[in-house]
Amino acid sequence: MRSPQRTHGASLAVRPLVRDSSLVWLASGIVGVSFGAVSVAGGLPLWVPVVMSVVVYAGSAQFSAVGVLLAGGGPLAAAATGLLLNTRTAAFSLAVAETIGGGRLTRLVGAHLVTDETVAFALAQQDPDRRRAAFWISGLGLFAVWNAGVLAGAFAGSALGDTARYGLDAAFPAVLVALVLPTLRTDRAVRRSALLGAALALAVTPAVPAGVPVLVALCGLVLHRPAQGEVTAR
Repeated sequence: MRSPQRTHGASLAVRPLVRDSSLVWLASGIVGVSFGAVSVAGGLPLWVPVVMSVVVYAGSAQFSAVGVLLAGGGPLAAAATGLLLNTRTAAFSLAVAETIGGGRLTRLVGAHLVTDETVAFALAQQDPDRRRAAFWISGLGLFAVWNAGVLAGAFAGSALGDTARYGLDAAFPAVLVALVLPTLRTDRAVRRSALLGAALALAVTPAVPAGVPVLVALCGLVLHRPAQGEVTAR
């Protein structure tokens, strides 16, 4: 049986994670409202963005797939677009495989929660236990808020008007930058990879569809070779 002191200590340790995750949840909810509204206002049935958000659960892939559908493309073309953009999560899953832990069911649920935000938030933690807690807290909260936002936006439909004018697309990048800055300041190997990845992504952005620069940025991993002494120091 846990002592009151241990329970209180665990509660205090979780509070900062919830507080920091709430920034990501807020951004997710706002963008989710935008996605639901854009989908329904464009002519899709309400159930399409709602079911897609539960089953697919990938913001950029969902926006791209809906864009294909609204442009007249078929379901296969939309699915192929989403799959292409989501290939980056394969690398993300490898990065947090040990963090997710647990049995087969736990890993299955954890794999569904792997996103840019949950991985960045988890890997920003130094302690393995705190990293695991950060992944599950941010992941479960993000999933709930994203789907709630999509549902609200779908019901709102065209009432919001042109959602692009609100600049909602800047919310996620801003939060991600805030999450990874501490690691970039302290880990030279990560900093080298990030700089190369960012340069490559910026170079190809004018010539490729949205979402593809993220995949190209993964090429920065070729420089991720920790300097001598950094491995033992971590």
